[in-house]
Amino acid sequence: MSKSLAKITCYNAILTGSLLSILFLSSSGLLAQSELAKRNGFKDIKLGSLVDSVKGVAFVKDFVHAKEFPCQIYKVTYKDYEKIGNVEVKRIELKTYKNFIFEINITTAKDPQVMIALEKSYGKAKYSLRDEHFFWLATDTLRLSIKGDAKKIDLTYKSFPVRRRMFSDKKKKLEEMADDF
Repeated sequence: MSKSLAKITCYNAILTGSLLSILFLSSSGLLAQSELAKRNGFKDIKLGSLVDSVKGVAFVKDFVHAKEFPCQIYKVTYKDYEKIGNVEVKRIELKTYKNFIFEINITTAKDPQVMIALEKSYGKAKYSLRDEHFFWLATDTLRLSIKGDAKKIDLTYKSFPVRRRMFSDKKKKLEEMADDF
């Protein structure tokens, strides 16, 4: 009877240890998600905010996103955005829909410190085989993607709420057209 009690105690210890490690790993993923959602963009450039609130912004051109949404591209040049740590920022581009920022594109010099810093802030990145890039996801809020080549690293922040608004506006427009019949 004492052998079976020892086995049960051993199984309970293993099960408890496994559950604790699962809880720790899932909570660290949630912390990374909440940190990404809390920051909601690059430095003080926030997704979903009005483009006029960004320092050093200049209009570049109008374009049609996904063949149906009228949008604008802006470039940003401001001294506070010139570096990420010691890494040079080569370009910052904002995409807006009705003056709300839905995408932030940042190009930096090629430096492994960028990925190390991102993983320190947001946890281990996931890899998309289809798109061949690493990414972090804050559920229902935003996605941060990183893709590099021999000379540069591209960071892309995408806002889900603004993109949902785009499709909501499209649906309203279609309903108005249907009412005309």
